[in-house]
Amino acid sequence: MGGLRKASSFLLTASLSLGLLVGCGQSTTETNGAANQNQNSASNGQVTIKMVESITSPQRTELLKELIGKFEAANPTIKVELISPPFNGADQKITQMLMAKEDLDVLEVREFNAKQFSMNGFIENLKPFTDKWSNYDALNDIAKRRANWVDNTPYYIPNGLYQRVLFYRTDWFKEAGLEVPKTWDELYEAGKKLTDPAKNRFGYSFRGGPTGWDYLMITLWAYNGAKVDPNNAFFLKDGSTIFSTPESLAATNFYKQMYKDVSPPDSVSWGFPEMVQGFVSGTTAMLIQDPEVIDAAKEKMQEGQWATAPLPVGPSGIAQQVVSGPGWGMTAYSKHKEEAWKLIAFLSDPEQSTYYTKKSSVIPVVKSAAEDAFYKEGYYKPFIDMNTQSDKFVDVSRPVDYKGWGAWQNAADKDIQSFLLGKLSAEDLMKKWDQYWAKEKAAAK
Repeated sequence: MGGLRKASSFLLTASLSLGLLVGCGQSTTETNGAANQNQNSASNGQVTIKMVESITSPQRTELLKELIGKFEAANPTIKVELISPPFNGADQKITQMLMAKEDLDVLEVREFNAKQFSMNGFIENLKPFTDKWSNYDALNDIAKRRANWVDNTPYYIPNGLYQRVLFYRTDWFKEAGLEVPKTWDELYEAGKKLTDPAKNRFGYSFRGGPTGWDYLMITLWAYNGAKVDPNNAFFLKDGSTIFSTPESLAATNFYKQMYKDVSPPDSVSWGFPEMVQGFVSGTTAMLIQDPEVIDAAKEKMQEGQWATAPLPVGPSGIAQQVVSGPGWGMTAYSKHKEEAWKLIAFLSDPEQSTYYTKKSSVIPVVKSAAEDAFYKEGYYKPFIDMNTQSDKFVDVSRPVDYKGWGAWQNAADKDIQSFLLGKLSAEDLMKKWDQYWAKEKAAAK
């Protein structure tokens, strides 16, 4: 979602401690009130369940309320109370609620916190429910992979996929007589031809600022191809780190050339907002980002000025990325698990799920959406095309459950800056990361 723009960088241990202090301190009245409410509900045959979202925005919250209204109409004995914390701090708030065992039944789980939530016994194993759920096989392969990536167990049902494609200026490409690039080399060559600093035109929206390392990673993966372990993509299938290979060294040098030759000089510090603004404002010809950019491009650009295409592949013909897939889970301590599952199943039904993904500009999690006219043409088509070619466009996982993951992200941002500014060589960068992750893997055994 904007790379890791929407991923929380807080350290879970600190957050859990804070949650224990703050969450417990503030939850007594809420919990007692909820208990009284549930008692009153039980007396009239109605059950109230509480649901909390994480990726909040005014538009999304209204969409969820609309779907909840449909659910309540179909299930008159169940009332749903939606909690929508401000996006900044929402995941910390959810952690606090879980630590304090505040009254909560359905929660939005993210791939970066699913492992910790399950290890701490906060969320329910949904397999007893999915085993009886007729729509489980309606989920596409990536959605199932996201649902089961923690201990091969379904702890949540994804509500939408956030994955990247190539956005490009069709008018600039037509003017220059260029074909849409299908490989990283073709992207670089097209970018060079479209770069004209005198006109403030550049070929590519580079991300050198916050989580710029994530864009280096997709380049490393593409260069290493089928050797990458998709389940632990900082490592190869032979167990060595991805940073140890000659292909990764070549990819790292290529990444820097992308910055120097085809990108705006100030993109060394660009994050998500700046790289998107560079594209929609007419400064850059190409951008690699996820579907939330579609609405921004529609608003700022004219129809026919831009289009989307699949990700560029590496020398081996493969492209990898981490497809984010947050979803709905259930608290392990919920007193209303059957009702909570009814809500999760309703929101995950192919009809409701597809309606949600269309309205929220995310990629669908159900197979049937691939046949929907909305996704078979236009800006969303490349996303669906990529998902039907899973051997070429591979969904991979980062080592988010390693102890050193959080610390590495912060250090990696600084390392990328040093590398781009010539203070750290490609060889030293790869050596540093190779040693770090080799040590992490050894410690995890």
